[in-house]
Amino acid sequence: MNHVGALALVGSGEYMPGMQQLEGELLRSGIERGKSNRYVQLPLAAGRESIDRLRYWQELGAAAAERLDSQEVFLPIYTRADAMREDLAAEVEGAGLIYISGGDPSYLATSLINTPVWEAIERNWRSGSALAGCSAGAMALGADIPNFRKQSEVGTRGLNILPTIRTIPHYNKFFGWIPDSAAKLMVRAPEGVSVIGVDEMTAAVAGLDPQTSYETLSFAVHGVGGVHILRGQATHKYVHGELVNLH
Repeated sequence: MNHVGALALVGSGEYMPGMQQLEGELLRSGIERGKSNRYVQLPLAAGRESIDRLRYWQELGAAAAERLDSQEVFLPIYTRADAMREDLAAEVEGAGLIYISGGDPSYLATSLINTPVWEAIERNWRSGSALAGCSAGAMALGADIPNFRKQSEVGTRGLNILPTIRTIPHYNKFFGWIPDSAAKLMVRAPEGVSVIGVDEMTAAVAGLDPQTSYETLSFAVHGVGGVHILRGQATHKYVHGELVNLH
């Protein structure tokens, strides 16, 4: 088969039992598209964290793969130099699910753009592998990543899978103390870009069912929280099972 795989923008919860059902559905979707029962995990966004912290993420990922009865492929990619390695890029080939976990979104995108590892990820996703980005991973899939400390500056270049969507993860915690209208002003999205807030333990998912599609920017909400659509001063929250159309 030769069509794009499922795509998930996850607010938080990678590798946690509460997100196991979604990860299993993503993995199965890749297998149904001709991919193998392999669960590739990319920890690059956390590449500047401590060794103990990286080990923690690896152990969580291994437990998630074991619960799903899948082969875990934890890629030890922590720097741009690691992402340039052809041998590590080869580990991505044929995976049912490719998961980009959390950390620093700007570091992730800067380290991954125009590397063999990213080329392998994108190529496999476009031929059927499911692709999930959690927190920093979700943010990096847009065209740019806003600078939350210096709002007047242009954001960091993203991976550009979703050029018209800017994702704010951990939404129920991140902007819980300010109005949604202020959140829209903070991120200063360019014209034509939809800003979505994805709550913790929640995801916006395209491609798991016929009603949703990456091509039409239609997503289904999975999880215990909501997906919030910010349009100027208006906002709307979608919950589990509801459809979000952004085209």
